[in-house]
Amino acid sequence: MLNPFKQLLALLPQSPLLVGQVAAVGAGVVTVLYPGGGQQTARGTGYAVGAKVFVRAGVVEGLAPALVAVTIEV
Repeated sequence: MLNPFKQLLALLPQSPLLVGQVAAVGAGVVTVLYPGGGQQTARGTGYAVGAKVFVRAGVVEGLAPALVAVTIEV
């Protein structure tokens, strides 16, 4: 029998993995700018201004490759 709590968690949506560029660095936090023009303060240390990073649920998960971002409107 499966755990009912794990079944419930499987039904809930997961936080998306976003890519942005570090605009400012503070004490344990960074400000991330997204390609669409939004910005967010996320927890993370050791990242330089201008670095591309992966962000999920307000936490920087690591460096992202420095590729060109393309936005396609549908």
